[in-house]
Parts: sequence; structure tokens; C-alpha cells
Amino acid sequence: MQSVVDVSLGAAGPPHEVVLKLQGGDDWELNVWSTFEDLAKLRDVRSAVWAERRSIAAGTSAGSRVFWAGPAEGADPETATVLIGHDDEAWDIAFLIPVSLVETIGSMASARHLD
Repeated sequence: MQSVVDVSLGAAGPPHEVVLKLQGGDDWELNVWSTFEDLAKLRDVRSAVWAERRSIAAGTSAGSRVFWAGPAEGADPETATVLIGHDDEAWDIAFLIPVSLVETIGSMASARHLD
């Protein structure tokens, strides 16, 4: 069973340009404050290999930095990881979401698409 995650980008005040909202039904919601430029980097999430320390830092949530990593070696090749915390090794919260969704976020940010 595959869960559906809704994504939207909204305008945000300085120092951020945009707020990204990810919502998994009624179960969870993640808000990430960022810039279009940083979120546009997510188009390349498949090359952001966590084990090689190449995660993408893009945004903040709950006062912490947000890191995005592509599929891990030996794991589902269609799953990306969102890590929230001090850095991508000492994180406090992690979400697994479809890698295609992360790429979509990057494309939306690159086009400066707001909902």
C-alpha cells in the first residue's frame, strides 16, 4: 500500500521566500521554510547519497535544519529521506517519502510555482 503525500508551496516572509507543506493525509504534516534556490537543488536528490555525506541542506523546520537524502544503497530506490536536526548525522526527526515527490518539489521551486 502506497501512501499519498500532498505537496504545496506558499509565499513566506523574510528571510524565507517560500514555505513547503508536505501532508500525509490526516496522519502528519511537515512545514519547511526555505528559499526557491535551495529547494530547487532537490531536483538532484537521487545523487544526494547520505552514506557519502552528500545530503542536500534545504530549509528549516521546528527551528532546525532540514536535510534531504536520496535512496540509500540496498534500500528501496524510490524512497528518499528527510532529516530534521542539527546536521544530517545528529538528526531528531526523519521521514521517508517518494523520491519522485522530492524531485517534484525541486521542479516546482525551480519554476517558482506557488499554490
